[in-house]
Amino acid sequence: QVQLAESGGGLVQPGGSLRLSCTASGSISRINRMGWYRQAPGKQRELVALTTSGGRTDYQYSVRGRFTISRDNAKNTVYLQMTSLKPEDTAVYYCNTLYTEYDTIRVREVWGQGTLVTVSS
Repeated sequence: QVQLAESGGGLVQPGGSLRLSCTASGSISRINRMGWYRQAPGKQRELVALTTSGGRTDYQYSVRGRFTISRDNAKNTVYLQMTSLKPEDTAVYYCNTLYTEYDTIRVREVWGQGTLVTVSS
């Protein structure tokens, strides 16, 4: 069973920065994709950024130039560096991973428990 451990959320003033981390552990043969989603109160969950095993990255338009996703393959960890934060970035941020299971070689998806990011003065 694979689990995701997230950290790095908190309260920050507008214009500030935060870095989120997410580490996958368990029966993993290969991580195909890691990414971050967010869900603000009363809104649907949306993609923020993702990175694939091939090195491709995608960003939601509203965070391009402000957020950077990166990955440490040796540690099965993905990071989201967030800068120039705005009040509208306030949300629960969820880590998402698509991986190949070690024993069955099936591709599975797992979500983290979420970490709250609040941007407010």
